[in-house]
Amino acid sequence: MKAIIAATLIGVILMFASVTMKNKSSVVSVATVLLFLLLGVNIWEVYDAAQPGATGAQSFFNNMLRLDSFALWFSLLMTGCTLLYVLLMGKEIARVGVHVGEYFALISFILVGIYLLSGYNNLLMLFLGIEILSIPQYILAGSDKRNLKSSEAALKYFLMGSFSTGILLMGIALLYGATGTFDILGFRMLQTESLNSMALAGILFLIIALGFKVSAAPMHMWTPDVYDGSPTPFTAYMSTVVKAGVFVAFLRLFHASFGNLSDHWMLIVSIITAATLLVGNITAVFQQSVKRMLAYSSIAQAGFMLFAILAVNATAWQGIIIYAVAYSVASIGVFAVLMKMKDYTYDGFNGLAKKEPVLAFFAAVFLFSLAGIPLTGGFMAKYFVLLAAVQQGQVMWLVIFALLMAAISAYYYFKVIIAMYFKPGTPELVSEVSGYDKLMLGITCALVILIGILPQWFLNA
Repeated sequence: MKAIIAATLIGVILMFASVTMKNKSSVVSVATVLLFLLLGVNIWEVYDAAQPGATGAQSFFNNMLRLDSFALWFSLLMTGCTLLYVLLMGKEIARVGVHVGEYFALISFILVGIYLLSGYNNLLMLFLGIEILSIPQYILAGSDKRNLKSSEAALKYFLMGSFSTGILLMGIALLYGATGTFDILGFRMLQTESLNSMALAGILFLIIALGFKVSAAPMHMWTPDVYDGSPTPFTAYMSTVVKAGVFVAFLRLFHASFGNLSDHWMLIVSIITAATLLVGNITAVFQQSVKRMLAYSSIAQAGFMLFAILAVNATAWQGIIIYAVAYSVASIGVFAVLMKMKDYTYDGFNGLAKKEPVLAFFAAVFLFSLAGIPLTGGFMAKYFVLLAAVQQGQVMWLVIFALLMAAISAYYYFKVIIAMYFKPGTPELVSEVSGYDKLMLGITCALVILIGILPQWFLNA
């Protein structure tokens, strides 16, 4: 609860900083310091919960919010990823528009939504968490007033987000009508033999609504245009940390509430998973822009994360932790490299290894991780979610299909690496790669490799 209050206060402080501070670099520095403080508050909460005399999970608001060890640890990791994101892209965020403090304030409010989604115990709190997380994104998507595509992205995102929110509320209403409760643990009373059509319809609406939020096919239509049109620094955040937060909400609801009803919804989620993997990977192959390719690859990555929903076991919870961190860190690193490039097409990367060998090396490691190459975090992330599905035992056909799609994904990730190392050219950079940039990218690269070598550290902690 301390982190939720701290993140809210930080958002308010940054809103005032946007009005009172005219120097953009000063605003970035203040935001960075405040995020360090927020990370410290998260560490404080995790440390308190780990003490021998701790009472375990803490409940707030009549048990509507329940902060257990998983929720606190996940919140800490997402705060760390957000801090890494700001350290890497703070200067680029400042170039997007005039009121820089407001952008960081919105990012802080998004973290509040993620904290709520990681520990909600009531469908009303789920709704609040998703809205607190979503509304700032609509604003960030349209923050580049000089670019018509940014305004178009914001409008599309707002309309599709509002539509999915309506479906979410309908699902919540139907489940309340079937059970008389909003408590997610109260839905355990639903049994296979007594399940009525109202409860089934409610579960289906929730799958569709949360599918919209995580850009699962066929509810993915908004994703490529929104990610491509939004300012690149905000695309990096929306497609990583935000998506991971919604996936944890998805996992918490379907494992805690509907685990005993998995026979009823597993086939639907399996079809959605297969469609997401197919659409994301096949469409990414034909993209000419690296940024748009990353948008479609984020859909494909969502397909792998859906395996954690399918597998109702403890390994799935481990898998979502590893996948959230590994995917977020690697994708933020790739976007940090992308923003140094003037040309976002594949040809824009031609010869990068000769002009900026350090930058090309870091980009290659991040792409290896996204492709799932061994000794990177992406490999261990895919291993854990697929292991969870294998242990579940009913979707082996889908595991084999996912391995085939992973092989296809290597093609479009390696196209960038081939362009950097094996094609002649002189790529143009937007700005010089400074020593600070190399240091931060080096830390990000080390984290990707650390997750690949020592994934148990993140799980045991």
